[in-house]
Amino acid sequence: MQIRPPAVAGMFYPADPTELHQTIQHFLREAETDELPPKAMIVPHAGYIYSGPVAASAYARLKNHPQPIERVVLLGPSHRVGFYGVAAPSAEYFETPLGRIEVDREAIEQIVKLSEVFVFDQAHSLEHSLEVHLPFLQETLGKFKLVPLVVGSATADEVGMVLEALWGGPETLIVISSDLSHYLSYEEARRLDRVTTAAIEALDAHAIGDEQACGRIPIRGLLRVARRHGLQAHALDVRNSGDTAGPRDHVVGYGAYAFK
Repeated sequence: MQIRPPAVAGMFYPADPTELHQTIQHFLREAETDELPPKAMIVPHAGYIYSGPVAASAYARLKNHPQPIERVVLLGPSHRVGFYGVAAPSAEYFETPLGRIEVDREAIEQIVKLSEVFVFDQAHSLEHSLEVHLPFLQETLGKFKLVPLVVGSATADEVGMVLEALWGGPETLIVISSDLSHYLSYEEARRLDRVTTAAIEALDAHAIGDEQACGRIPIRGLLRVARRHGLQAHALDVRNSGDTAGPRDHVVGYGAYAFK
């Protein structure tokens, strides 16, 4: 059995299962809503003290699913390894302090037939952009299958082809992992993140520049597919580290967005 163990537990989020459970439940209670789950979401991936409240504004909606969400397609940018394309894992399970999540190997076998997708475990071994979402998903969905994909250098159309192949119906949730602006002053970050939010809500992939989001490539892919499927996007919460747990001279922006 191949298992991808947690790499950033104790750094980005609590390593103790009880503390982790309590932390996430606190965030979810603060963000409680009766809104139904979206088809797709953009959610930040920083340490929980920084972006946890923003992420919870999206994940709180998953607790209200009228029918089970059986599969989560999770795409995030590569922070540690440079490569071209979309990296799938060979692992059968991803593990967090809350337990193991089964990887949808059938879905992986389906998409590796696409020219831009290949198995590349090095991209997954230390990557936090996917891992930080897993405990939130475990707390809100319980049992589900995971399609974890790390996005390197690729085009929006290539990401869009992957999303189309895995789109499915209401049993499938798409999650794009991305933070927004990086290391600007508080007011500069707010201005740029407003521009990014407007582009996302307009489903305008061309308006997402390189400096606006670390997950800009998977975001661009989602915006194109969302437009084709007739979805609408709206911001749930847009803040930055100066609002949550950091100083205001060099901040990182966080946004949560729902697509229905």
